Amino acid sequence: MTPAPTAAAWGPQRIVCLTEETTEWLYLLGQEHRIVGISGYTVRPRRARDEKPKVSAFLSAKIDKILALRPDHVFGFSDLQADIAAALIRAGVPVTVFNQRSVDEMFAMLYQVAALVGCASPAEAWIAERRQRLDALRADVAARVAAGQRRPRVYFEEWDEPHISGIRWVSELLGVAGGNDVFPELAAMPLGRDRIIADGAEIVRRAPDILIGSWCGKKFRAEKVAARPGWAEMPAVRSGQLFEIKSADILQPGPAALTDGVEQLHRIVGDWMTRDALARGLAVEAAA
Repeated sequence: MTPAPTAAAWGPQRIVCLTEETTEWLYLLGQEHRIVGISGYTVRPRRARDEKPKVSAFLSAKIDKILALRPDHVFGFSDLQADIAAALIRAGVPVTVFNQRSVDEMFAMLYQVAALVGCASPAEAWIAERRQRLDALRADVAARVAAGQRRPRVYFEEWDEPHISGIRWVSELLGVAGGNDVFPELAAMPLGRDRIIADGAEIVRRAPDILIGSWCGKKFRAEKVAARPGWAEMPAVRSGQLFEIKSADILQPGPAALTDGVEQLHRIVGDWMTRDALARGLAVEAAA
């Protein structure tokens, strides 16, 4: 009797990833051999750029080039790639477009991709480890607050012109890391155009203690932020609390944000909490 195919054998063998998070995830699962094409914006893992053909941007793709790779599955992200997905579907290619916006949705996406390639068990272990780490970060923040430390107000800027903030998973991870998002209401808005802050004075009015920029691939310029009219008296500007987190580390709705992204948020926020506590005369214990 011929042995039944394994779960891995049933899954797709020639995958095109239109965004970085599924590429990084397949590499982490040891399934990079299945990838035949990636996004040109991919930087994680770095070696993917040298090993895989680049077939798409974010809003556009080389459909002919993708079809020439004979993919048996394409992974995409969000409504912004709907036209690309439609063109590939019309050409007979199986396409899955995820639209994860929250931390829980990111974990769900990772599990679903892993299940498709027969890696549900290692995915469950990785997800459990990450959830434990997020719980540990929450516990660290809770202990600091119990000792009298303050949670800072944080403005996260996803784009500078116009000002865009409030992307949901960043807002949630910021909360895990100990910060209070100064625009929490924007987290309910999935589309960037609905998260535009037209009046920069409103950002100043909300008095963030920390400003974190991640300008979606464009270099963050702290000096330009500090020079914006009326921003000199913002607490974050006044105290020099202007930071950049690379967009690949925090705006990627996958492994990057759940690892390097949240760790950077926690480090920035934790340092502020410690300095603020010392300035107010509180005793501060070394973080575990």
